[in-house]
Amino acid sequence: MILLDIMLPGMDGWEVCKHLKRSTELSRIPIIMLTARTQEMDKVLGLELGADDYITKPFSTRELVARVKSVLRRTGVTTKKDVLKIDELVIDYAGRTVSLGDKTIDLTNTEFNILWHLANHEGRVVPRDELISASRGDNAMVIDRTIDVHIASLRKKLGKYKNSIETIRSVGYKFTPLDKTK
Repeated sequence: MILLDIMLPGMDGWEVCKHLKRSTELSRIPIIMLTARTQEMDKVLGLELGADDYITKPFSTRELVARVKSVLRRTGVTTKKDVLKIDELVIDYAGRTVSLGDKTIDLTNTEFNILWHLANHEGRVVPRDELISASRGDNAMVIDRTIDVHIASLRKKLGKYKNSIETIRSVGYKFTPLDKTK
């Protein structure tokens, strides 16, 4: 969740909102514009640029909290955990480690980022270009078939969890835990 004021030094809130909504990796983050600009045109512009809500100053803390909760409910956004536990598979973002039971799995940075992104979007088809951005950044100059090579390597390293990464032909990949793949 981003609370964004319009009147910022350097780049205004409109530009920040546009930049965030154009980014593959950041576009899903909900934005509430929080500003002293009360004109209807300002509100409409903020919402058309992709803001999920628009609150004018002054506002009460109770109203802000209620609107934040409402936007989070509507967008289905949950906070990302630092550690994902999927049966025996443990992915620790802060420690940049992956383990299967008591065995540590040695992954490259790119493989780790791909696995983390897929596991955080469990059950959702993730397009190749989104995986490229998640693994290397938005400005990476990588062909989409490179992701296929990293996925193949990742599957070899994941042992019994290799089938948790499903290929969705001509689109991308989907992560489904073992107990849900049957």
